[in-house]
Amino acid sequence: MGSLLVIPAAPAAAAAPDPVIIVNGTFGPAFFYEPLAARLRHDGYRVAIFELTNLGTGDIANTARDLNAFADRVRAQTGAARVDLVAHSQGGLVARQYIKFLGGSSEVDSLVSLGAPHYGTVVANIAAFFGLGNCLGVVACQQMAAGSAFLNNLNAGDDTIGSVRYTNLYTALDELVQPVHNAALADGATNVLIQSQCPLRIVEHVGLALDGTVYSGITDALRGARITLNCLAL
Repeated sequence: MGSLLVIPAAPAAAAAPDPVIIVNGTFGPAFFYEPLAARLRHDGYRVAIFELTNLGTGDIANTARDLNAFADRVRAQTGAARVDLVAHSQGGLVARQYIKFLGGSSEVDSLVSLGAPHYGTVVANIAAFFGLGNCLGVVACQQMAAGSAFLNNLNAGDDTIGSVRYTNLYTALDELVQPVHNAALADGATNVLIQSQCPLRIVEHVGLALDGTVYSGITDALRGARITLNCLAL
């Protein structure tokens, strides 16, 4: 249920940014997100990686409860009042469930989602993407389907909760989230299709967590700045 990987706190004289929790995607082990964590650490962030409970195969609501407990440990360890979340794929839904229903609106400053199926996708896309054949027995797969009871509950009312800043970065080449604009949110969220600024950038669903152009958007979002992608970033 996550590996706590936090860099030392910044010196007292410096204004340390919020700790960042990377919320993994389905079947995503912690080591896959280490390159993203390393970039963030290099840029001065304290970073922890939350590996989805049972690699994201169970009930998303249960995984969100584990994220809540994990975030509490990060805040206690760092002394920070709030954290920022960088959430990939299913991780975006886990993060939103935590914010909306588990008190995260007072514990999170910024949520940056990477290709999260906020409004779902077709079951066939999910099953094929993960090589499942179908979603039978994989609860989270069923919950990510467009029109599922889970998504209907999560998306009832405002998409954005409290003072949390919501940023959604997504790609036109996403094989999982279809239509790709289901990775966007309303109600004041910042939504950036990578190819809207970088038409020639090739990045697919999994690559969102590793791509340099996407990373430039992540750091803009964490700073609360306008998203200006570096189209040539490695």
